[in-house]
Amino acid sequence: MTNSSEDAYRHITTQSVAFLYPAALRAAAQLEVAEHLADGPRDVAELAELTGANGPYLRRLLRFLASHGTFLEDEDGRFRLTPQADLLRADAPRSMRAGVLLVTEDGWWQSAAGLAEAVRNGEPAFDRRFGQPIFTYLAEHPEHGPLFDAGMAAYTAGDIGYIIAGYDFPNDGVMVDVGGGRGGLLLAALRARPGLRGILLDQEKVLAGNVLPELGADERWTLHPGDFFSSVPAGDLYTVKNVLHDWNDDQCVRILDNCRRAMNPGARLLAVDAVIPPGNDPHFGKALDILMLLLLPGQERTQPEFERIFERAGFRITQVIPTPGTLSMIEAVPA
Repeated sequence: MTNSSEDAYRHITTQSVAFLYPAALRAAAQLEVAEHLADGPRDVAELAELTGANGPYLRRLLRFLASHGTFLEDEDGRFRLTPQADLLRADAPRSMRAGVLLVTEDGWWQSAAGLAEAVRNGEPAFDRRFGQPIFTYLAEHPEHGPLFDAGMAAYTAGDIGYIIAGYDFPNDGVMVDVGGGRGGLLLAALRARPGLRGILLDQEKVLAGNVLPELGADERWTLHPGDFFSSVPAGDLYTVKNVLHDWNDDQCVRILDNCRRAMNPGARLLAVDAVIPPGNDPHFGKALDILMLLLLPGQERTQPEFERIFERAGFRITQVIPTPGTLSMIEAVPA
């Protein structure tokens, strides 16, 4: 075989078993291996006792993860944390433990197995596998809600610093965080702009007991249980972070139109989502788009696709600001 065909063969054989890496991450997170290595390296026998695992099987798991830079085996056969492995600790800065556990849940694996089915039928695989949309499923199975909220927060928390640093948030007025979940972006904006006030808008079941405790009792912000498909409160800056990609174009237009109708004079809207660039280069947004295809009616969008839905909702995009992370910021004003 030529070098190119050999490389192609090696690539496909390697990538065909790439699903084993997230499976291994899930196992390590469930066994809390990283927590037991926070104070220093340990040998497998000690780790097996602490985690309740089978020693030889645990060694094989950690050896595989170490080959991906997650954990490191030293010359004495002891395992230690790497920066990647440290993110599996629940209390680590920018912890990804909840995110890993969420995207490797059975429902997500089963949906991934139905990718061809989804592409063939043009509807989310989750809907066909479970007989209902994912948000309806979560409403009927509230036991999954805390992990869903924590996992989503884990995947987006790392981008909040980039958003605060990269956008000119106002020094005063009212910021309405539309579909703001636990309030991570709102909290960061209020800390960065002491004169700013905020409203956290999300469904009542999301806000109940899930708001970040760091927000505390503060007269500068209020909770607003509601449905952004129906109405949103008045404000001067609307942030819509990781919301539009959940919904189809018509639903996005409805959300944006409700924001426009509620805006105070001179208000702005800041949508934060992945913006897929042209070309064939890898981009996290392209992988995330497949996840949306599996789970939701929405999608990741290119800049022209965003421009179309904003125009339909009566907005004019004024700037698109990429961040060093996975997301971009799309600022718009009423047309």
